[in-house]
Amino acid sequence: MSQSFIKAQAEARSKAWEEAKALLDTAASEKRDLTSEEQEKFDRINSELDERAAAIETIRKVEEREAKAAAAGADFRVSDVVKSDYDYVRSLAKGEIRSHNFETRGTLTPSNSSGLEPQSFVARVYDLAREVGPMLDVSEVFNTQSGEDLKIPTLTAYSTAGLEAAGAAIDESEPTFSSITLGAYKYAFLVPVARELIEDGGVDIAEVLARQAGNAIGYAVNAALTTGTGTTQPNGLFTAAGTGVSGTIAGGLFTADQLIDLVYSVDGAVRRLNGTGFMMSPTAIRNARKLKDNDGQYLFQPSLQAGQPDQLLGFPVFENPAVAAVGSAAASVGFGYLPSYKVRLAGGLRVDRSDDYKFGNDLSVFRFMIRVDGNLSHQDHFKVFKGSAA
Repeated sequence: MSQSFIKAQAEARSKAWEEAKALLDTAASEKRDLTSEEQEKFDRINSELDERAAAIETIRKVEEREAKAAAAGADFRVSDVVKSDYDYVRSLAKGEIRSHNFETRGTLTPSNSSGLEPQSFVARVYDLAREVGPMLDVSEVFNTQSGEDLKIPTLTAYSTAGLEAAGAAIDESEPTFSSITLGAYKYAFLVPVARELIEDGGVDIAEVLARQAGNAIGYAVNAALTTGTGTTQPNGLFTAAGTGVSGTIAGGLFTADQLIDLVYSVDGAVRRLNGTGFMMSPTAIRNARKLKDNDGQYLFQPSLQAGQPDQLLGFPVFENPAVAAVGSAAASVGFGYLPSYKVRLAGGLRVDRSDDYKFGNDLSVFRFMIRVDGNLSHQDHFKVFKGSAA
């Protein structure tokens, strides 16, 4: 039944996209802008495209969780690591322990490739954090046990080969290396929880806490990794990136030609790598959906397959609410090899419980803390479009 739902949503999304194109085509053929009524309809269709895409993604994730749960139930042996992870959550909720550090092991992949291993608590938190912003998903992430400075070497120039005569001495050519250093900035928040909610046997307190942590961490960390200043917080991707193209239209709008120029402003090698794509604000995506090439074909193509991003100029598009909206002097669009942005998570996710802070309100307070840093390793791997200042 879920597959038929996903198919119906995809077909409805395709139909809505054709309606949006028809509006734009009509206005273009009559050499005019959209009327206020047409603009209102276009915005409504634009919202529908996003809503149906979100519905498809939600159903896909529910199916994945159900499949993993069913597989785990059929296999009576569950790993000790996963068991102890949720045991610690329940012990925190019951007040049996007051603090625990949930370590991230290996990558942030929610489960193993076989799908037989359920998500751990910390993996669930990070999975939810990805839903509010893409930076933990598209970047290269390093997990470390402690927070001392982490130096990551970067290759800035390859060795070069040359034509050599027989018997002649072969020239040396050493590669050139540089590095970036990642620290560990602390992000933390408090979650007051009513004792009734904790003691109610019908409430999955681990899921409640995971959702609160995932949402809070997702917004704060995604914003820092996107536009952080690089002084008292991570050096955000859009802060570290150079300007590939500067706008010429008032209000920060971009043209199709300028997006093409942006694609070709980065190192040519990265355009062939998996992980290369656009990162855009919601308003930038809305404007990109209206653009055509010289043959009248739309540059933007919505995805009709669950789990796959929309395409722009043949590259995936990642929506990021932390990217600046289209506006004067605003960097609303970025393009490049996204794994060149390196993220460091230090020491896992720490959770502490206090029954004293809100004792008078009969609330237990859970404190979540995470340490993170990020920076762009290669300046020529990711560039931004910056709108006109006029």
